[in-house]
Amino acid sequence: MADLSVNFCGITMKNPVTVASGTFGSGREYDEFVDVNRLGAVTTKGVSLTPWEGNPTPRIAETASGMMNAVGLQNPGIEEFLKTDIEFLKQKDTRIIVNVCGHSEKEYVGVVERLRDEPVDLLEINVSCPNIKLGGIAFGVDPVALEKITKEIKKKARQPVMMKLSPNVTNIAEMARAAVAGGADALSLINTLTGMKIDIHKKCFAIANRTGGLSGPAIKPVALRMVYDVCHAVDVPVVGMGGIASWEDAVEFIMAGATMVSVGTANFRDPFTTGRVIDGLNSYMEKEGLASLSEIRKIL
Repeated sequence: MADLSVNFCGITMKNPVTVASGTFGSGREYDEFVDVNRLGAVTTKGVSLTPWEGNPTPRIAETASGMMNAVGLQNPGIEEFLKTDIEFLKQKDTRIIVNVCGHSEKEYVGVVERLRDEPVDLLEINVSCPNIKLGGIAFGVDPVALEKITKEIKKKARQPVMMKLSPNVTNIAEMARAAVAGGADALSLINTLTGMKIDIHKKCFAIANRTGGLSGPAIKPVALRMVYDVCHAVDVPVVGMGGIASWEDAVEFIMAGATMVSVGTANFRDPFTTGRVIDGLNSYMEKEGLASLSEIRKIL
């Protein structure tokens, strides 16, 4: 077996494969099909300070090469999350990355403080949430707001902080530099691209929210380019994601500079995708005679 382990923010992961927040629950939903212990880390669904109901239905629509969703980060709140999801993951031999969401700095910081003494390895901060004080503008599309909220979270966080960047910006490298200026230990990208679908037979929007986040194979070239740009703009580890459905996809992201990769929408189509990515990476390393993935990371 090849050595797939990676060092991410000083934490050793058995391999570079995790799952995109919101596509895997917190592992419990996939436990009958997937050996969660094989994953380098599980990235949980988004958790907020208080329960969120999410958006009205319909929330999901298929597209020609992926899907759109506007679930609205429905979750039971941090207290219930700790009782169920973290208790489940504590029993597994995998690292735990918790995705944190909120509508204000106070809400984000409240979740981060509650997680300080929990068995959590990293925090992934979802900055695509609407900032109430900025009139609904997401933190992740304003570099000043992004740097500021990163600083506030870093003041309270005990675990390394990873900011999840939105692709719905003009210059992704500028956003990456803003997050790092705020003290981010790592970055993950990309989140979904904003899209729309219309049902011409029902003469209405396919999603009640009108717009949704586009994910799946359609966004992979965009995601790969953005990961490349960010990895060449800042010097912090990156989790690359966006349309990864095979080990070949994973290798592309690693060559572009990512330290870890995250499988998202592919989990819905095929729950065994993560295992195949791990096996494929192992075979690729053996075939290429690679001692570690660092030999091909940022090779271009």
